[in-house]
Amino acid sequence: MLSIGGIEIDVVFKDIKNVHLSVYPPTGRVRISAPRRMTLENIRLFVIGKIGWIRRHQSKITGQAREMPREYLERESHYVWGHRYLLAIREDNAKPAVTLGNRQLLLRMPKDASADLREVMLLEWYRAELRERAAVVLAKWAKCLDVRLSHFYIQRMKTKWGSSNPARRTVRLNLELAKFSPECLDYVALHEIAHFVEPNHSDRFRAVLDQNMPGWRIVRDRLNEGPLPAIS
Repeated sequence: MLSIGGIEIDVVFKDIKNVHLSVYPPTGRVRISAPRRMTLENIRLFVIGKIGWIRRHQSKITGQAREMPREYLERESHYVWGHRYLLAIREDNAKPAVTLGNRQLLLRMPKDASADLREVMLLEWYRAELRERAAVVLAKWAKCLDVRLSHFYIQRMKTKWGSSNPARRTVRLNLELAKFSPECLDYVALHEIAHFVEPNHSDRFRAVLDQNMPGWRIVRDRLNEGPLPAIS
């Protein structure tokens, strides 16, 4: 752990060639992944040169809007693939189900179902939606970059839109992606698959993104400017 100019920085040493600096939502936490050959003094000098960049990103992240906590009530706003829908709740003896209609997200539940049960139902529906679309998108990019994807996982993530493990050939995607426009999923899928080719955020990595999705920076900024998930 380093503290420079009032900024707390987590330092992790890895078997990598280049230093990598990240600022994570929602608190603006700073982390550096550094080659094992680097000394703490080398890292300190590197950070001093990046102080302005770090502060700008922290200010942007901490000022980012957050979703209001959900109560899963009638006519509450929910988002699916970038579009806003109003929640409609039908309590009857029919089998619990979620149906996406014309600007309406219909949730059928047993009578007196709790908010927790409504949340579980909707999250599982979002998971199924994302899994179906992600399978196609990830397969597309794996084929395009000529790499093998063994498996992918969907989970709720507080600070990342996705992650990858090139050694195991696996990818993890944030469940919240099902709420954003499809091009956001496309970008995150490409980003994680590209790490199979280049583990670090190097010039080579950015070149892979540029070649396959020339507008990826616009999509990335749109995704990062959207409301952060209200996950406790």
